[in-house]
Amino acid sequence: MSVAEHSIAGAEARGRGFMASSVGRKVVMAVTGVILFGFATVHMLGNMQAYLGSEAFNEYAKFLHHMVHGAGIWIFRAVLLTAAILHLWAAASLTKANMAARPVGYRLQQTSASTWASRTMRWSGVILAVFIVYHLLHLTFGSVHPAFDPANPHQNFVKGFQVPAVAAFYIVAQLCLGLHMWHGVWSTTQSLGLVHPRYDALRRHIATGLTLVVVAGNISFPIAVLTGLIH
Repeated sequence: MSVAEHSIAGAEARGRGFMASSVGRKVVMAVTGVILFGFATVHMLGNMQAYLGSEAFNEYAKFLHHMVHGAGIWIFRAVLLTAAILHLWAAASLTKANMAARPVGYRLQQTSASTWASRTMRWSGVILAVFIVYHLLHLTFGSVHPAFDPANPHQNFVKGFQVPAVAAFYIVAQLCLGLHMWHGVWSTTQSLGLVHPRYDALRRHIATGLTLVVVAGNISFPIAVLTGLIH
């Protein structure tokens, strides 16, 4: 960030509060992004219990619902909901501010300094938002599930992904998650000051590695169900 940008950001923070400044909103984006990234990783690792059979998966689900005497999962959900809302707010407000700053588009759009992932963050974010709502209605509340049984999470998991359209939507959503996560990790390392030719390759490897682990793990679930590996 240049000296002029620092001055503008400082004036914004002093005059309207840190959260109202562009820097403040970027910090909110980064912090909430880390929280959501952590959840996606833990969620994927937890769902790996499905490969161990119905008993292991159902025991894992039971543990989640009974930790901290049943309050743990609600605290977890409250933190995630807050993080998601703040993340969406920061993204929307920054987008609106950028559009207001440049109401007329460039005659020739320059994209060499950006990545395809960064240029698709908006629509991939919209798809993810729709997917999250559907995913909750599908496997958490069961209102759009073909045969939901609150007492048998493993059965819900299997029967839910046995519907090809559902499995396909899940896979598409995970690919969008991959774009979102890759750019998020890249941007976070940039915010930490690791912008240097010496570190760029490492940043790219970290972003790619973390994203591939989570996305590949998540995509494996519907594929494993459709092929009968998980049944």
